[in-house]
Amino acid sequence: MPKPKRIAIQGGYGAFHEIAAIGYFENEEIEIVPRNTFKDLFGALKQGKVDYGITAIENSIAGSILPNYNLLLESNLKIVGEIYLRIQQNLVALPGQNISDIHEVYSHPMAILQCQRFFDDHPSIRLIDSMDTALSAKEIAEKQLMGAAAISSARAAEKYHLSIIAEGIETHTKNYTRFLILKSKNGEKHDPQEVNKSSLTFALAHKIGGLSKVLSILSFYEINLAKVQSMPIIGKDWEYQFFVDVEIDNYQHYAQAIDAIKPFTSDLMILGEYLKGKSIME
Repeated sequence: MPKPKRIAIQGGYGAFHEIAAIGYFENEEIEIVPRNTFKDLFGALKQGKVDYGITAIENSIAGSILPNYNLLLESNLKIVGEIYLRIQQNLVALPGQNISDIHEVYSHPMAILQCQRFFDDHPSIRLIDSMDTALSAKEIAEKQLMGAAAISSARAAEKYHLSIIAEGIETHTKNYTRFLILKSKNGEKHDPQEVNKSSLTFALAHKIGGLSKVLSILSFYEINLAKVQSMPIIGKDWEYQFFVDVEIDNYQHYAQAIDAIKPFTSDLMILGEYLKGKSIME
């Protein structure tokens, strides 16, 4: 009998990362391996302690998680897939309480940002940044913290025997987080004829028309851009690293486009070629 695939996630059991992992590896035997930080997650995969890692990379409301782009660049890991998870945030606390009893709320800064409108209506509640949504719920349960609540998934509330005292508190209902599925560079490869998305990165000097030339070439080869993210390169004034997601309709055109942009870039690297991710709900 084959061993379950070991999947490293950021956060504890009940975290949105766990929900995304279960959705991506649907109908497969998996073992969730929690890690406190994204750095720990990447480290576990690089050290061969797990088979895959899954990491949030952007949210439709809060935007890109920029530190994770740096971790991805430094890790030499490969993107092998993606999944989009509809995020429903809930205010959870020990049973027997209601919103008027809550004085402090703990959660990941990204989750707090997604729920800002709710807390604007409850200005007396103190918001405290924490490492993770599910770990915040776990801490409240283990320490039996009355008057405190967490923002978390319904799965975390159930796991740690907490009550949902306010459901769906995210500001916007179209709240999705994109997760990347990561594997070591010597991991499985997709058939080029089956992939329809690619993530690549390259550097550009701050020169007139540098980026526009690259984008014009991609347009010439009819390559659709799904995302462009720029980050300054530390130690190199006015030079930028770009992370670009492209959709692939014709692999030959895509390969030609990559060759064509090489002279206008430095440190060009394909981070992964994979299938576009599906969207799921908790």
